[in-house]
Amino acid sequence: MIQRVYEGVVKSTLIDTVIVATDNEKIFQEVQRFGGNVEMTDSQHASGTDRCAEVAQRHLDAELIINIQGDEPLIDYRQLEALIREFEDESVEIATLATPFIEESEFFNQHRVKVVLDARRDALYFSRAAVPNGSHGKEAKVEKLKHIGVYAFRREVLLTLAKLPICQLEQEESLEQLRWMYNNWKIRVGLTTIESPNIDTPQDVDKVLNML
Repeated sequence: MIQRVYEGVVKSTLIDTVIVATDNEKIFQEVQRFGGNVEMTDSQHASGTDRCAEVAQRHLDAELIINIQGDEPLIDYRQLEALIREFEDESVEIATLATPFIEESEFFNQHRVKVVLDARRDALYFSRAAVPNGSHGKEAKVEKLKHIGVYAFRREVLLTLAKLPICQLEQEESLEQLRWMYNNWKIRVGLTTIESPNIDTPQDVDKVLNML
């Protein structure tokens, strides 16, 4: 799975360096086996963002850092390039992606994270609940967006975020991006029609295998 993610990312001409950050010796050896770049990181990190921040501290020339989860075997380099282009707006410090829901049933799946946007396409809120939800039993007219769990950061912003304490809202939803928003950081959300299902459950494995 990690090899597929890696091979999907290196197709981008906008990304200079791809590194697998891990604290697992078996993963480390496997990445070396298929010829990828890999770095060992502290085993005490609470999140992938913290792990990326450790690697970023060692790469002083990096301008943008993209955190790509290892459970995204269908990641498409065109998604990542769209994410990078969000930083053409100099006010953007953090960016992520979202796509319209293709399957209505997925909207009510708590393993799928939803996002609601403001007029600038900055995130208003992320949730595992079905948001936006129509009031008084009416169907919501706002487009329902599924969050794609890939993030890009300006380097110094990433290092700052890694120092923030966990907040209760983040714990309630089990979504670390709420920690950043709680501390008044804006997250720009790029929209894409390219869907890349991630793997959270055994059923997700079957779905992704069928797509492959």
